[in-house]
Amino acid sequence: MRVAIIGAGYVGLVTGACLAEFGHRVSCVEADAERLATLEAGGIPIFEPGLAGLVARNVAAGRLVFTGALPLAVADAEIVMIAVGTPARHGDGGADLGQVYEAARLVAPAVRDGAVVVVKSTVPVGTGDDVERIIRSGAPDRSVHIVSNPEFLREGAAIEDFKHPDRIVVGAESDPAREAMAELYRPLMLSPSPLLFVSRRTAELTKYAANSFLAMKVTFINQISDLSEAVGADALEVARGIGLDPRIGDKYLNPGPGYGGSCLPKDTVALIRTAADAGARVTLVEATVDANEARKHGMARRVALALGGEVEGRTAAILGLTFKANTDDLRDAVSLELVAALTAAGAHVRAYDPEGMAAAHAIFPDLTYCSDAYDAASGADVLVIATEWEAFRALDFERLGKIMSHRLVVDLRNLYWPQDVARYGFTYHSLGRTVARPSGRASLKAVGNGS
Repeated sequence: MRVAIIGAGYVGLVTGACLAEFGHRVSCVEADAERLATLEAGGIPIFEPGLAGLVARNVAAGRLVFTGALPLAVADAEIVMIAVGTPARHGDGGADLGQVYEAARLVAPAVRDGAVVVVKSTVPVGTGDDVERIIRSGAPDRSVHIVSNPEFLREGAAIEDFKHPDRIVVGAESDPAREAMAELYRPLMLSPSPLLFVSRRTAELTKYAANSFLAMKVTFINQISDLSEAVGADALEVARGIGLDPRIGDKYLNPGPGYGGSCLPKDTVALIRTAADAGARVTLVEATVDANEARKHGMARRVALALGGEVEGRTAAILGLTFKANTDDLRDAVSLELVAALTAAGAHVRAYDPEGMAAAHAIFPDLTYCSDAYDAASGADVLVIATEWEAFRALDFERLGKIMSHRLVVDLRNLYWPQDVARYGFTYHSLGRTVARPSGRASLKAVGNGS
């Protein structure tokens, strides 16, 4: 099929590359001149494992092209996907749909008769109706079908998620639209992946409901983690104990510093706004948002307590700046709160992240950015693990003990067993477990006093 994708950002680029890999002919339209130039030169403006090779292969095969000429790309496309950003709106936190509506206005005069226009962007319930009105107004002489097809891609695993989806949700109101979408995703029907056809409004709500439920699950285990610390239980064992129940499942049950990224923070707030507008409050989601904000703010206090309450003049090594591993995305990352709070309290921060330092430098130009974890830890009073990168899962604590000023670790991702770190003379703070103190060898100036 001939597919035009409006927007070559994260969703549009991954979707376009994967559809091209299936054999479709895809044109990705990008309005940002700098991003378009990067793509046309063979560069990838985002970090996503496997994406560079996938794009290069399909560009070479002639199945994937990048262009700034929207009318030409749309004119012969059977499927037109709108995959532009819907950032949180200033003021009330609702989704800013300006880019979606502008894309619809530009598509309308160019779209062919019988085409299917797919809203891939995450949008509030009823947005498809607005897009349909815009398209019909701009193309009154053509029959165009408007579909909602929300994405369910995890940053860091987007290609795998696209090729092996749990579900493909399609909100369509006509048989021609359903037939076209079935043909688009036919290569995936060889696996048991369900293609779920629903109404357009149901598809729009499904996306927000899914992300809000995941956010609630993350927040639930984080609160159980706090309770575990208070009563002397092990939150990881609690998580395993409840996660073995198939009605609950073990995904998203890892205690951490709070959720971040481009989806969960934005989509939970947008759902709250949608519910308020409809007169049907989602109080569980409201509580989730409040609890997650408190959680993120509390991480700096944990580090301060581990340092005995004396932060000014101390050196903190921060390992990980992105909101999760395998991405360069810092949006709503806990590191932003952590670095800002520590530096405001007078600490010197040395930071390292495999992919996020360029973006971090634009926010915190005065930090000391390091070449690796050991460079960051050199002379540090405390080592803080803020992101679960693979590079931080097998640190050499013998080496760290020799180069740090104090043997103190605050692990906000629970990457280690406490006793394994303590035996190297470190005081080890994690989440949902008791503080592990040195055993078997002397501590070198350890200063942790509990959290």
